[in-house]
Amino acid sequence: MKLGTSTYAFFWHLSEQNPIPSSLTELLKLTKKMGGEVFQICDYPQVEKMSEKELKQIVELAKDLDIELELGTRGVAPEHLHNYLRIAQILNVKVLRTMFHTADDKPTNEEIYKRLTTVMPEYENAQVKIAIETYEQVPTKEIVDIIKRINNPYLGVCLDPGNTVAALEHPNDVINQTAPYVKNLHVKDFTFSRKDGWVGFTLSGCPLGEGLLDLNYMIDALKKEKRDVNAIIELWLPFIENIEKTLKLEKEWIQTSINYLRRTLQ
Repeated sequence: MKLGTSTYAFFWHLSEQNPIPSSLTELLKLTKKMGGEVFQICDYPQVEKMSEKELKQIVELAKDLDIELELGTRGVAPEHLHNYLRIAQILNVKVLRTMFHTADDKPTNEEIYKRLTTVMPEYENAQVKIAIETYEQVPTKEIVDIIKRINNPYLGVCLDPGNTVAALEHPNDVINQTAPYVKNLHVKDFTFSRKDGWVGFTLSGCPLGEGLLDLNYMIDALKKEKRDVNAIIELWLPFIENIEKTLKLEKEWIQTSINYLRRTLQ
């Protein structure tokens, strides 16, 4: 299992609140410096506008840094997935993470099945896996049912048990349901805290190992199913006072999380 980061780990580095948002080149170098072996370009629409020359420059840098690239998007519209397969092939990517829905397109489960059935032969031929992320808008059972129904070795789950807490799905239940089908792993820790005045709670992120994610349980479940997949660090870091302090803390959280994950995998 290789470990790495994603554009979601560097959320504030890429934010418009950062006076000079980081480039993919800078994030790849930071990932290498922090000990990462993989970088997932996830929900980063700019990649769709990059020329083939620009994409190949990213490939060359990743190769020089000995970093494996992954790709992520949202939606299952065939034309969209065809375009992302084109990008994946230029980047030498073997895993594409996606979600069933976008903000503007929420197909039914039957429509999702038909769309994925249409594109899977092309992905299988290119040997690129599609990993559907677990998240609160779709019950995990429905994701797994569609994957089982299509029954293609290049279609599986991007396991992120933190997302499903918002739908009252227990992380370990999600892990149990998806473990045999996992193709990609998002690792982010989370915690609940009381709001001011003790009126309600906030679900927020924290460095890996300091929250409620049962990382050992998740890793053990994947090992039992012989799931040798990449583990990608993500963060839910709230804005802290100012952008300078937030960027500093973001890097600290990433480094802490990478170190903790590496110790856990040993």
